[in-house]
Amino acid sequence: MAESRIAVYGAIAANVTIACLKFTAAAFTGSSAMLSEGIHSTVDTGNGLLLLVGLRLAEKPPDERHPFGHGQELYFWSLIVAVLIFGVGGGVSVYEGILRLLSPEPLGEPTWSYAVLAAAFVFEGASLFVAVRQFRRSSEGQPFWAALKKSKDPALYTVIAEDSAALAGLAAAALGIVGSQVLGMPSLDAIASIVIGGLLCAVSSLLVFQARTLLVGQAVDAPTAAEIRRIAAAESGVRRSAWPLTMYFGPNEVLLALDIEFEPGVLAADATSAVARIETAVRQRFPEISRIYIESHRLSAAESQPMPPAPA
Repeated sequence: MAESRIAVYGAIAANVTIACLKFTAAAFTGSSAMLSEGIHSTVDTGNGLLLLVGLRLAEKPPDERHPFGHGQELYFWSLIVAVLIFGVGGGVSVYEGILRLLSPEPLGEPTWSYAVLAAAFVFEGASLFVAVRQFRRSSEGQPFWAALKKSKDPALYTVIAEDSAALAGLAAAALGIVGSQVLGMPSLDAIASIVIGGLLCAVSSLLVFQARTLLVGQAVDAPTAAEIRRIAAAESGVRRSAWPLTMYFGPNEVLLALDIEFEPGVLAADATSAVARIETAVRQRFPEISRIYIESHRLSAAESQPMPPAPA
């Protein structure tokens, strides 16, 4: 998880600096959008710390009460992060924007806001660059969007989502402040705050959905399961293989349970060797499958049919 940790450290460093700058600008200008942005960066800083907690706990070795390790700790803490983004980041920003919209006030000197927005854009862009670079290193040359959709590493995709939302939020804040100054409409700054809050709520909803699918026991995708079944069925002496049963216990840790049926007359020693070859082939093709349990018994017709793939 080294790539994830580097991305999180980069995001924390950027968000601490940006939060201080944004709150300073909000104090001097009275901008609701800048205050929302400061809250946003503060929440992102806390989220980064929680992800580091999750990364550390996920690396604890298996024990008697957790025989498959603690990899799902990271999924739990990523869910907490998503809830905080929604409730604290998004909710407070929308609330602040509504208050200012009901009682709009002219903004102060905008120079502070423009300078802070420019600096924040640089820091957020650098954080996003680091996160994307680390993600590409871990995705083994896959197309970026396809790899992001398939990723099971919440630390990396959460940082990417947060930084992307932050850049969009900066654009909304800039438009709100410029509109308020040029058009003389302080309400535009308040509207920008509401937009920032809505953006955070949307991003957090996506993260909550992803965390939920992993916490409830998501399996590998259908093409991967089909390839595992093909590897098993292609082994000498195997009559057929059931659809693989899999479950993620961490970003790079998958459990596989597989039932296979051998041809009549296959000796026990030959079956044992075949099972060992299947395990080796599966691990070479899919290194993230760390635990494999293969059983041999006579399959029913229903068991030998492929399960329908889960909806994307």
